[in-house]
Parts: sequence; C-alpha cells; structure tokens
Amino acid sequence: MPARYLIKQYTPNGYYHLFNRGVEKRVIFQDEQDYAVFLNYLKEYLLPKNIADLTKQLSNPKECWAKKDKILKLLRLNNFNKEIFLLAYCLMPNHFHFFIKQKNSNSIDKFMQSLCTRYTMYFNKKYKRVGSLFQGTYKAVLVATEPQFLHLSRYVHQQALNLQGVTLQNCNFKSQPCSYLEYLGKRKTEWIKPEEILNFFSKTNPSLTYQSFVSDNNEESDLLIKEIIIED
Repeated sequence: MPARYLIKQYTPNGYYHLFNRGVEKRVIFQDEQDYAVFLNYLKEYLLPKNIADLTKQLSNPKECWAKKDKILKLLRLNNFNKEIFLLAYCLMPNHFHFFIKQKNSNSIDKFMQSLCTRYTMYFNKKYKRVGSLFQGTYKAVLVATEPQFLHLSRYVHQQALNLQGVTLQNCNFKSQPCSYLEYLGKRKTEWIKPEEILNFFSKTNPSLTYQSFVSDNNEESDLLIKEIIIED
C-alpha cells in the first residue's frame, strides 16, 4: 500500500476517502449478521445520543439489569454526530470504503479507532479468535477537487454493484451493503448524507440523474480520481 495513505494530514471540514481491510486480506464480514452489527455501530456513532432519555431509562426501577447494563454502555459510547458526516459507503467481504467529511482535524482518527476496535472485539468474540482483525491502521486520502468529490461516490457505489454482478435497475444491495439506495431515493437513512452530492444532479432529466452518472462506464472518471482511489 503506498506510504502516502499512511501519512494522514487532516484538515477541519475536509472530505476523505477512507479504507480498511482484513489482515492478510481475510474476510471480515462472514454473514448478514456481521454486516448488520457493523452498520448498527455506524448508526450509534453517527446519530445524536439522547442522553436525557437514556438517563431516564436507567433510573427506571422496572428496567432489568441487563437492559441497564446496555444503557450504561451506550452512555459511555463515543458519539460523532456533530463531527463525522458519512456521505457514502460500501461494505465488501474483506474490506470497506467510506466517503466522509469531518468537522475537526482529529475527528476521523477518533472515529475510525472507535469503530474498528469495537468491531474487532465483536468479531473475535463471535468467531473465537484473538489478535488484530484489520491489516494495520486504516488508509485515508484527502479529496482535493470537485471532480474527485463527485466521482468518488460513483466509485464507492460501483464497488458493491460490481461484486453483486447485477444491473442498476435490479439492484437492492441487501447482500452487499452500500449507500446507493439512499442516492436513488429508495431508502432514507438519517445518518447517511447524500444531499451535497445529489445537488449536482437532476431529479427529472433521465440523462442527468445520479443513477445515469453511476451507470455510465466513463474511463475519464477513473483518471479524475486516480489520486484518491485506495485499492484492495
């Protein structure tokens, strides 16, 4: 992996392509439950934490201790609702891609450490293993131009599409999770933020929609984002 992906110089309000994969390229999502757990972790980190409601539940004498233990863990859990904005993502069997905007210069680092450490603990417990799940630290590269900004989301979504081997018209991404359905307006997820990218596309002209943009096999697109693609 090129060294430039390891030297991370973060800027406030910067946009980044983030990538991480399994150690020795091993599978990190072995079934649908693994995908669901990872996505739920994203949800808990990126949605606002309702501290007042959690505290109220904790003080309820009718709540069982198992529920209260879960509430205590949620109260202690890091939250990045005002720091990290997830524009696009795809989860592949042995790696994942994120397109993220961060508010502060250290938001991404804290977020990725929390997410990867937590998922590793879940994975190791489930599959009775020990040690690192991911191949070193995550990789990151700054999105520096408007063409990169637009075409990176296309690249991320096409990774999941290509793995499924289906047409855009028939895709549902149930087996290969990604944010493409949010971009098509077929699913609404509060912690995914497609609006900044969709503002560049038409909702009425079929040739200028985001779906048309993603389905176009444009060789120029690969050249535009060559500097920010992190290969598996």
